[in-house]
Amino acid sequence: PHRLYEILATSPYRERIHWEEVNVFWSDERCVPEDDPHNNAWMARQTLLDRVPIPPENIHPIRCDQSPSEAALQYEQELKDFFSTQNPNFHLVLLGLGENGHIASLFPHNPVLNEQERWVSDVFIPKLDMHRVTFTAPFINQASQVVFLVSGLDKAGVLEKVLEGPYQPHELPAQLIRPNGAQPIWLVDKAASHKLTEQTDQDIKTC
Repeated sequence: PHRLYEILATSPYRERIHWEEVNVFWSDERCVPEDDPHNNAWMARQTLLDRVPIPPENIHPIRCDQSPSEAALQYEQELKDFFSTQNPNFHLVLLGLGENGHIASLFPHNPVLNEQERWVSDVFIPKLDMHRVTFTAPFINQASQVVFLVSGLDKAGVLEKVLEGPYQPHELPAQLIRPNGAQPIWLVDKAASHKLTEQTDQDIKTC
């Protein structure tokens, strides 16, 4: 999303958005210091949030200055306080797609894929030796709309599997995402979409 954020921070997009009405949350975060370039919130601030007139109180980062489990519980409580309902409804959730089919920090075969009650969970990714905090799939699916932003030749294979392959959500967690039972929106560049059949290609937005 780096380039997307840069575009939103420039004219005319910067002026078209009513930033005072926008609240920003993160679907996942790496448990690294807040000033670490690998921190998702740090990147969003550098490319977008520090360049637009969004009120500071409308920015809700995941704070990992405690244990991952405590950070997840705290963020879930913040979400519940914000929505004041057991049926939260984000207007938009923006996601990417990993080369292994992961989204947010929902990685293949991770136990968090079985979670049905929690909104937010801590996860450990053995392959990366890293703790993270992530929205769960059922929570993401309560959004009004989910948009996937996918680019690059290295994503072509996994995109084909997610959209045209058999339903294997523990192998391809992206297949779990169906906001309110509907298909998400896919924004895909030509390189990432080149393996898709013509019919699938007509159903997504290619740029």
